[in-house]
Amino acid sequence: MASLRANFRELRPAIAILVGTSVMLSLAMGLRQSLGLFMPHMTSDLNISVSDFTIAIAVQNLAWGFLQPIAGALTVRVGFRPIMLVGTVLYIAGLAVLAVANGMVMVVLGAGVLIGVALACTASSIAMSVAARTASPQLRSMVFGIVSAAGSVGSAIAAPLGQFLNNDFGWRYGVTGFVVLAVVMVPAAWFAGRADAVVLPPPVAGSVDGGTAGAAFIAAIGSLPFMVMAVAYCVCGMQLVFLTTHLPSYLALCGMDPMLGAQALGVIGGANIVGSLFFGWAGGRWNKLVLLGLIYLVRSLVLAVYFIAPPTPAGTLVFAALMGLTWLGVAPLVAGAVAEMFGLRWQAMIQGIAFVGHQLGSFVGALGGGVLFDVSGTYDLAWRLGVAAGLIAGAVQISMALFRPSKPPRLAVA
Repeated sequence: MASLRANFRELRPAIAILVGTSVMLSLAMGLRQSLGLFMPHMTSDLNISVSDFTIAIAVQNLAWGFLQPIAGALTVRVGFRPIMLVGTVLYIAGLAVLAVANGMVMVVLGAGVLIGVALACTASSIAMSVAARTASPQLRSMVFGIVSAAGSVGSAIAAPLGQFLNNDFGWRYGVTGFVVLAVVMVPAAWFAGRADAVVLPPPVAGSVDGGTAGAAFIAAIGSLPFMVMAVAYCVCGMQLVFLTTHLPSYLALCGMDPMLGAQALGVIGGANIVGSLFFGWAGGRWNKLVLLGLIYLVRSLVLAVYFIAPPTPAGTLVFAALMGLTWLGVAPLVAGAVAEMFGLRWQAMIQGIAFVGHQLGSFVGALGGGVLFDVSGTYDLAWRLGVAAGLIAGAVQISMALFRPSKPPRLAVA
């Protein structure tokens, strides 16, 4: 109890920052993860195919991934608050364009380009970097877990709301409801921006923290443990975005109640709270990279068991709960590993570099799943490839962590 009181006293000055960051991340991730709910009605109404819709999601993931390091680097130059506020405005604009879309171009512009750019400015890499500035190294992993857990609440709110509006009034009303939720991100980003006033400790001479963006970038891509983590992160993105994009469609194909897809996404969000808190706590005690590998192995086995047999309502919700426990638990572990390897100054940029791999996998998961479905009429090959890739990624990640421990890179001395 005394330890908890001491932890609270340390974090009390940063409560406004942490609450703002958590709300911003929660809505950014929750709204984005729930867009797949509108796919069946939207594709029918606009006369586009499943793969057409997933092109927009694929563009979103690529824009998010490749712009993430740039947004992270800009936070060092202009601060977090301007970047996050621009991102929230673009998010609102993207959803508004999607709500009035009349064809493929507007779907790609709204759900793809605008929301993709917005996520680079508001999602986990930026949020975790803001959170990192509020706590001592001893509490940092726990704080990452708390913020990541809050990022799961958005799905539990957005998915049921979106499905209700979609079923009773149409998909355009569902997206409009998301626009209203996204407006809350503006004040949240403003409060999170107080992190700009936090003074970082002086950088250690010769460390990445004391160098330029270019030097930090070279140090990151030259680190084998970091690059293995980034490649494994690619498989993580492939699995998660495949599910968020295609699970509602898969359940509809199997004759399940359309509301089950929203319920499953909501359960994922709820279980994710527990998983994020656990892995934030565990990351402060055990090897973060080994824990990442275990997440990939467990998640892949759960995927395999679920897709082997036709789904049932109860089985789907149990599957969603198990997936939720391993969903965003990767976020505090990746953020903590990057902070340990490279420090805080360039954390948002370097974490963004790893996130490029995640988003390349997301591109494959969204678009590849749609293409394989259009070609074969089933999701069988898609989930089998996802399971195989996850098992390989988990095994390699654990092997690297155990046999090639990471060390903080140092800048070369001229």
